[in-house]
Amino acid sequence: MTVLRVDTISGIGSDGPVFDGDLEFNSQNFFTLPKGTTTDRNQTGGNTRGLIGGGSSPSNETTIDYVLISSTANAVDFGDLTAGRHGLAACSSSTRGLFGGGNPQTNTIDYVTIATLGNAETFGELSVDSAHVSAALSSDTRGVWGGGYDSPTILNTIQFVTIASTGNAQEFGDLTVSRDSLSACSSPTRGVFAGGRAPAEKNEIDYITIASTGNAIDFGDLITANRYNANSGTSSQIRGVFAGGEVPTTTNIIEYITIASTGNAQDFGDLELARKGTAGTSNKVRGIFGGGENPGNLNAISYVLIATMGNALDFGDLTVARTQSSACSNGHGGLG
Repeated sequence: MTVLRVDTISGIGSDGPVFDGDLEFNSQNFFTLPKGTTTDRNQTGGNTRGLIGGGSSPSNETTIDYVLISSTANAVDFGDLTAGRHGLAACSSSTRGLFGGGNPQTNTIDYVTIATLGNAETFGELSVDSAHVSAALSSDTRGVWGGGYDSPTILNTIQFVTIASTGNAQEFGDLTVSRDSLSACSSPTRGVFAGGRAPAEKNEIDYITIASTGNAIDFGDLITANRYNANSGTSSQIRGVFAGGEVPTTTNIIEYITIASTGNAQDFGDLELARKGTAGTSNKVRGIFGGGENPGNLNAISYVLIATMGNALDFGDLTVARTQSSACSNGHGGLG
């Protein structure tokens, strides 16, 4: 084998030696080339953005905040929704974030490009108003909303969109139980809806296969029947986590499931403060929970390590204290 040692390379043009065969690079320094696509690196590295949009402060908020999930710091202003509302539900691909429904009762779906700061634009409409509160989950292709409240009816509706396009939601199927104020999370293949009210607290956990359509199937039960854990769900590719809620008093409980299996939720740890109406998302490694109320509106953001059970830690603060906002990211567990 011939060994080529070069101190300096200069004058590189279109002509010159051509090397054929395997080349080795030996250095006293350490250099590792990045692996995977740019999208993959953004999802799992320091560029994973978590977006937290809307909410009640107590007025209806248009604010969208963002954080870098791998760090700890206060949230920064991203832009605004097309209209202020609370009780909305967010989902996302590796490039787009969608915010659907909300109160005042609306069927509007907004979207943003997660890597680019700016205001949301109109994506389309949900098939029903789903005002208060549906839950949303996604793969990198599909966004799915389940349940909600279309006054005066509590819904079992599941509906979906193709995130890369724009347009109205289509029918997917039904939840096993009609309910609102529920929570959701996903792996790349399976979506899970947990808890809610109908109008009393519910402990049901349902699951769907995101790429198909059809009715949800029973997964198991939460530890305690829980409402207003609304949109607190977050996940890695393996584990789903739900935080806070009302059981019937406001709670600090964090529960988890293994998404690929079925079974009842187990204890994960505790939030630093009991709260309901918090918004959850992740970068597959860390789950974050923003805002909520107990009894007033909160600006606290907390985080957990999804693979490791334990209590939540302080992350930073939202730009506006609020409850019943919703969160998404370009690196959550549903994105593979």
